Amino acid sequence: MAGLATGGPNVDVNLLYEINGLAGHAPQWLDRTVSPLGAYGIPLLLVLLVLWCWRGARRQDETAAAESFAALVWAPLAAALALLLNVPLREFVGRVRPFRQHEGLYLLDQGAGGGFGTGFAQTQFSFVSDHATLAMALGVGVFVANRRLGLIGIALALAEGVCRVYAGVHYPTDVIGGFALGTAVVLVLAPLAMALLNPVVRAVAGSPRLGRLVRAKNRPLPLPVGLAQAPAAQAEPCPHESDLAA
Repeated sequence: MAGLATGGPNVDVNLLYEINGLAGHAPQWLDRTVSPLGAYGIPLLLVLLVLWCWRGARRQDETAAAESFAALVWAPLAAALALLLNVPLREFVGRVRPFRQHEGLYLLDQGAGGGFGTGFAQTQFSFVSDHATLAMALGVGVFVANRRLGLIGIALALAEGVCRVYAGVHYPTDVIGGFALGTAVVLVLAPLAMALLNPVVRAVAGSPRLGRLVRAKNRPLPLPVGLAQAPAAQAEPCPHESDLAA
C-alpha cells in the first residue's frame, strides 16, 4: 500500500490542491466556518435529520411506522459499525494525512480533530475518512426510511466530504472511500439488520409505555373493512322495526 500511503503527482493530489487552494483565497469567515462545519456541524445536522424523520414516521400507519423506525435505528448502528471497521482498515492502509506529505496546503484550524475526539497529531492516517463514513452511513440510512429526507441526508454527506478536503485534512479518495464504506455497510447488511430489528420494533410498538416511540399516541388505527362498513349497515332499520312501525 506504499503508493497509496505516499501519494504522488496524480489526479487525487491535483484535485486536493484545487479544492484546498480555494481556502487561501476565500473570505476569512468562510475559512473559519468550514472546519467546524465539517468536524461537528454537518454530523449534528444529520443526527437532527434522523430525529426529524423519526418524528414523521410516527405519524404513519402501524406497519409503515414500525418499518421506518427499524430503518432509523439501523442508520446510527450501521454508522457505528462502519467506523469500527475503519479502525483496522486505516491502520492497514497507513496513508499519512496530506498536509504531512505535501507542501503548500492551506491547513484550516490545526487544533480541530482529524478524527472524532482526536487531534491531527494523534490521528496520523487519513484513509478512509471517519467523517465521510459517518455522514454517508446516516444519509443512506435515512434514505432507506424516507426517500425525500434521505436525499437531503446524502447531499449533506457530500458537503461533508468537500469540507474535509477543503480543510486540507483528507485526500478526495479518502472521502470517496468513506462514502463507499458507509453505503456498503448500510445496504449490504440491511436485510439481516431488518430481520433482527423488525420483531423487536413490533414488540416495542405493542408496549403500552414504549409504543409511542414507534407510533404517535393519538394516531387512530385503521378499522378493518367489515367494521368500517358496520355503522352504515346499522343506520338502516331492521325488518322487525319496520313491521312494528306499520
